[in-house]
Amino acid sequence: MTGIADALLPWYRVHGRHDLPWQRERSPYLVWVSEIMLQQTQVATVIPYFERFVGRFPDVTTLADAPLDEVLHLWSGLGYYARARNLHRAARRVRDEFAGRFPGTFAEIESLPGVGRSTAGAILALSRGERLPILDGNAKRVLARRFGVTGSPGERAVEQRLWALAEENTPHTEVDAYTQAIMDLGATVCVRRRPLCPICPLRENCVAYRSNRQHVIPAPRVRARSARRVREVVMLVAQREDGAVLLERRPAEGIWGGLWCLPEFASETAARGYAASQLEGAETDARALAPVPHVFTHFDLVITPLLARCRDGGRVADEDRTLWYDIRSPARVGLPAPIQLILASLT
Repeated sequence: MTGIADALLPWYRVHGRHDLPWQRERSPYLVWVSEIMLQQTQVATVIPYFERFVGRFPDVTTLADAPLDEVLHLWSGLGYYARARNLHRAARRVRDEFAGRFPGTFAEIESLPGVGRSTAGAILALSRGERLPILDGNAKRVLARRFGVTGSPGERAVEQRLWALAEENTPHTEVDAYTQAIMDLGATVCVRRRPLCPICPLRENCVAYRSNRQHVIPAPRVRARSARRVREVVMLVAQREDGAVLLERRPAEGIWGGLWCLPEFASETAARGYAASQLEGAETDARALAPVPHVFTHFDLVITPLLARCRDGGRVADEDRTLWYDIRSPARVGLPAPIQLILASLT
């Protein structure tokens, strides 16, 4: 074996994670879905989403043939929705360009939407045991600390050094176990804050541990200090007498891209104006509901829902991108988490 694998693999056999749902059948498709879901999301959060998702879409063709709305519906609440859109786009490419068979080469897999070098390597290493390095956030942290790589992993020179170490330390045998092991170590022991160094199998030769620098390696990404931005919006909750609520599909790009959302406005005046001019039979004395806060990575959103009643036959001026959503018998469409909360409060 090579480098850190000598110490890492025995640790993994005893302490690693062996019963994750995507480990039961190590097919490229299931590994791909799990790797995309795990981008920027923890394992415990991903597991129920993964099981529901592959229960409905057991193979790449089923996923490709499904409407995007249903894909987003099963992704609702997981966040970072560009991942779901890319997954659907990639599935359609596999169906149309690879006859429904998940591609087998690194170059083909890396060319799929939403798949980068590390994800492509992980798919082939975990599903087929091919010797390809990975460099997700967990692997970066383990390698940076073990070999004392200073600087931010976001810097080009640092990233190149980490890729070189990833290549050097990937063994020629048991590649699938090693790949899972380095991810598990970073997720459970070599964590970002308060790493559990006393139980780490790499501590004996770890540069960061021996020099007491595990809390400063890897260096955090340098960002300009600024006050956290708060954005306030008004969302119109136009509800008919039969309980249906008006939703609009958001543009494909941007926050909540492709999902269905309540009509959004900068002020109550604008929301009331829309209700009066665009909704047939809407009340003009709409009332505000309790604000709903939502946290994004770089800013906080505060939604003020404005409830307006409409006649059951109420129509909207632009029906191409709108939907009357029956909260008693909901359609299978993608809804952002705060919109789900607002709709749930109406019942």
